[in-house]
Amino acid sequence: MGKILVIGAGGQLGTELTKVLADRYGNEAIIATDFQEAVRPKFNYCSFYILNVLNKTELEAIIKTEGVSQIYHLAAILSAAGEKNPLQAWDLNMGGLLNVLEVSREYKIEKVFWPSSIAVFGPHSEKDQTPQNAFKDPNTIYGISKLAGEHWCEYYFNKYGVDVRSIRYPGLIGYKSMPGGGTTDYAVDIYHKALKGEKFSCFLNEHTYLPMMYMDDAINATLQLMDAPKEKITIRTSYNISGLSFSPAEIYQSIVKHYPNFEIKYQSDFRQAIADSWPNSIDDSAAKADWAWHPKFDLEAMTSAIITNLPKYFN
Repeated sequence: MGKILVIGAGGQLGTELTKVLADRYGNEAIIATDFQEAVRPKFNYCSFYILNVLNKTELEAIIKTEGVSQIYHLAAILSAAGEKNPLQAWDLNMGGLLNVLEVSREYKIEKVFWPSSIAVFGPHSEKDQTPQNAFKDPNTIYGISKLAGEHWCEYYFNKYGVDVRSIRYPGLIGYKSMPGGGTTDYAVDIYHKALKGEKFSCFLNEHTYLPMMYMDDAINATLQLMDAPKEKITIRTSYNISGLSFSPAEIYQSIVKHYPNFEIKYQSDFRQAIADSWPNSIDDSAAKADWAWHPKFDLEAMTSAIITNLPKYFN
């Protein structure tokens, strides 16, 4: 096997996934890239390049120089950040993906991972146990770009045989890095505020249910999908996966058990409308059937793990 290229390694998911890949395949097998020089120290265990994924020439040079055989393309502008600059979000999310798909076709990359999102669903999608093939009418530029990206991935598989695999991530919650501008970010920030003894102001109302997933489960799902035999992958747009669904009030109650004096107030903003357009819960039966997906963490287990480990990373 050749080397594994992680694009957008400095983000919330990339920070943790890159290290897991290095632990699994060896530091010398991993190439981390990001557009920010500031994240370089995170990747002192593997090769690191500054890369703007919109520069196809730079991307090709890394692939040729390093002998890349797999790509994890994680670079994107997320939902809330994308609404502040929709044209920039479209350019990065679409242009970057198309560059990755093209170089994967040209250089015969063995496997490509690209994350989609529950943001592909919209106001008229089924809200409870949203099925794999639910109606999709995304109303954010992030969701629109992810839905278009799913079909580009399917197209490149069907037309060129590029083995692209994808997951529709719910909100991801971890403790090793800060989130990057998504509508589910509150579920990460709330733990930091509890640790610091600060009152938390939530930008969603207390009863807003959203699908979420602990980072360990998200990484396990990603590796399971990438490990699955090619013939087992029946969905070439993107797989629904589910971990847990909860509201801000419920995550708050799970934290208060550990920090009894922790306080919260609810001040919903523009992100409330985004959250209201997304599912309450997800049907992931296709992922379970095709590659035996199953989450390990419920809300209480996730809260316990984060509160135990967060002080090691942020004080």
